[in-house]
Amino acid sequence: MDPVSFMNTAQTHLAAAESEPALPESAEPEPAVRVVGTGTEWVVDASGCSAELLRDLGLIQRICQRVIADIGVEVVGEPQCHRFDGPGGVTALYMLSESHLACHTYPEYGLATFNLYCCRERAAWDWPGRLAETLRAQSVDVRQLSRGASGGLSACQQGGHDFSDRGQG
Repeated sequence: MDPVSFMNTAQTHLAAAESEPALPESAEPEPAVRVVGTGTEWVVDASGCSAELLRDLGLIQRICQRVIADIGVEVVGEPQCHRFDGPGGVTALYMLSESHLACHTYPEYGLATFNLYCCRERAAWDWPGRLAETLRAQSVDVRQLSRGASGGLSACQQGGHDFSDRGQG
């Protein structure tokens, strides 16, 4: 096709496209996304702690029990607590009436990590003050996360990514 014929054909197609009626706007507004709050999670890293205190299973259990009493939840079943041999630390897991509390200590790094998840609104616990007092923590980083999902959407569909068509396993 010569250049003049090509331009005439292109202009004809462009004019036809411009004369097509616009797509009608949706008569119904997009439904609002409802966020379902499922609780608050505190992720806590206490550093610069005394290595000796981080190996003390009884102390870690008392700290966990104090958190549980202060925020007003109950332990379900028996706590699972373990002190690792030698220079190892402590792991403590508490299943709660409203979720869980976990603690892992790393004496070799002077670090204690806590994870508290409550599925109902709770006042924040004084992690920095209490861990400085009990573990001699030099620094306490507390991250508070609001947990939940948008109503009607699976977790795989959140954030603009729909992975629901992927196969299992």
